This record gives sequence, structure tokens and C-alpha cells, in this order.
Amino acid sequence: MILLKRIFLTGVIIKFVFLSGPLFGDEARSIKLEIERALEKGVKWLNQEQNQSSGHWGESDYPALTALALRATLGHPDLSVVGKYSKNQEKGFAFILSNVQSDGGIYGKGLASYNTSICMMALMQKKNPEYEEIIRSARRFLVNQQSDFDIKGEQDNTFDGGIGYGSRWAHSDLSNTHLAMEALFYAKKSFQSTEAQKLDLDWDAAISFVSKCQNLPSTNKEKWVSSHKDDEGGFVYFPGSSMAGERETEDGSVALRSYGSMSYAGLLSFIYAEMDDSDPRIKSVMEWLQKNYTIEENPGMGKQGMYYYYHTMAKALSLSGIEEIVDKNGKKRDWRKELALELINQQDPKGYWLNENGRWWERDPVLVSSYALLALERVYYSF
Repeated sequence: MILLKRIFLTGVIIKFVFLSGPLFGDEARSIKLEIERALEKGVKWLNQEQNQSSGHWGESDYPALTALALRATLGHPDLSVVGKYSKNQEKGFAFILSNVQSDGGIYGKGLASYNTSICMMALMQKKNPEYEEIIRSARRFLVNQQSDFDIKGEQDNTFDGGIGYGSRWAHSDLSNTHLAMEALFYAKKSFQSTEAQKLDLDWDAAISFVSKCQNLPSTNKEKWVSSHKDDEGGFVYFPGSSMAGERETEDGSVALRSYGSMSYAGLLSFIYAEMDDSDPRIKSVMEWLQKNYTIEENPGMGKQGMYYYYHTMAKALSLSGIEEIVDKNGKKRDWRKELALELINQQDPKGYWLNENGRWWERDPVLVSSYALLALERVYYSF
């Protein structure tokens, strides 16, 4: 049975096709109660970790870490719990505002696009009218970060249309591109204006770049694209580079392996671009995600980037309206139940989460706990 469900995020109502699923009644209520307990314990620990003098979380050079902690706190389903930490929020948002730059970006030491995208999401989630002009300026900054190499206005470079970290990391990548598309999507929906019509992301160019990160020979003609059954439909980090490495094809050429976290980032990019779900690129990535479904690892990467994977998975599947995934063995898997219970079991009694594999900062309990809380909140609101 197909139903329409409305998902409310950062003040924007979006409609998605929603498939009826197996969790309802007492079981759903029980899991939601378990999630609530984990969230309350996690939010308490997280707010105890805030630097009380400056208001930041984690490394002060990267305000995105503070923004993620704020989003995790604001997302708690019990407003009385959120209210307990109002002073923490005031200090945290003051710290973010202290990192607003003259060019409109929100960043400290570097990684300008990454920090701006995540800080924009936190500012929008707070729904404070005083932040509107800051969000608009940050939006203009992000739009201007979109790559357009060689001849302007023409997609004549592999990296055209995407967005990178900024500064010395000049080329586009899928992680930063999907984060920027997320922030710009919600900003466009939240702040309709003449300016938004005149200055907007070139969404077609963005999708062109995203498509060049997909292992799909029918739509991506890059030389490195893999047609191997274990790769087709999935995504890599940027055209020509996969964190999951390479494989040698039958003809002796080298192809890139797909992996889980970037495949969910690719799906999210298609969602933010409001593409039709009948598009073969969407169908192909969904097939790859079904075949590679697991909560035990980041497919293709093992434990590396595990919590980033959980976060992107929860966002992508909840926004897609998917409650069950049919895995490679034909078994129906309730990803919401499985992911929630896995994260609850991984939580330290003190309230935090930690990845023993430290790649991509995941030995930082502030970052990892923020990812875990945001993933659990996505699951909670999807019931």
C-alpha cells in the first residue's frame, strides 16, 4: 500500500511517497521509548562536553562540529529536554555567529564549504528570524562555491557543477556537494525570494557532477566506471577516486569500487534535486543499497566512517519513505528497528558513542555522538 507522509524538517514540509511497513502498535512504541532514553542520555553527555567559556564543541577551528551538536540537541523529541539546554544553545549559536566571515561563509581555519553547509542547517533548525540575513549570505556564499572550470557556463570539466571543501582542496567531491545541496535545498524552500530566483545553484550542473560519481556505465562514460556486479549503481568519492579502492576488470583496465556512505550521499543528492524516482540513476543506486544493506559496517569500507554512514543512511532512507529493505538474500529488513537497536547497544553507559577506527575524525566522541543522535532522531520521527 502506498501512502503520502509529510516529513517536517527545519520548518519545511516536504511530501514523499511512503511505503507502509511492519512496525506499528506496541513494538513501535517500545522502540520509540528506547530511543528516547538513549537520546536523553546522549544529549546530556553532549552538552556537558561544551566549552563553557567559548561555547564551542570539539575543535574550535571547525564550527561545523558545534553545529552538529546543536542540531542533535534541538532534534530531541521532548521540548522540555531541549529547553534544559537553552543556555548551551545560546552559547553555541553565539560561537557560530562569531565565525561568520565577510564573504558570507561560516568557517574558521578552513574547509569553508563544509562548515558553512552544516552551520546553515543548524541556523535554519533554530528558526530564529534574527538569523535570516546570515543564512541568506551563507546561501550566496555556497552558490558561489559551485565549480565551473575552463569555459564558464559549459560543463566541459569533470568537476564542473560540484562543490569541494574550499581553500586548497579546489576540486569537487560528492560528500561536500551533497551537504551543500542539502543546505541550499532547505534554504530555497524556507526563504522564497526574488534573489533566490536570480542566484541559485545550477541544479542541472550539480546532478551532472553527482552522476559522474556513480558507477553506472549507461549514464556515466568516465573511463574508471565499473560495471562489476558488486559496484554497478553505487557511488565513489569523486570522479576518478574511491576511498574503497580499485578493482582490475576482465580487460585489464582499472575500475573504482563503490561504497556505502557515498552511495547514500548520492541518493540524498538526487532527493535534494527533486528528481523523479523513476530515473534509472535512482533505481540503480537503490538496487545497490539493497544488495549491500548492512548495519555491521560501512559497505566497502569496513568500520571506517561508520557513523557518517549511519547518519547518511538514516537521512536517505527516511526521506525516501522506505521502511523495509529487501536484502541480497531476498529477506525483508526493517532498517529502522535494526539501526536503532544497533546504536542503542553501541552507546556507552555515560551517554556517548565512539568509533575505535579513527578515520575521518571518528575517534572524536563529540562528532560521533552527534552523528548517532541525529541518526536516532531520524528513525524516531519516521515512525
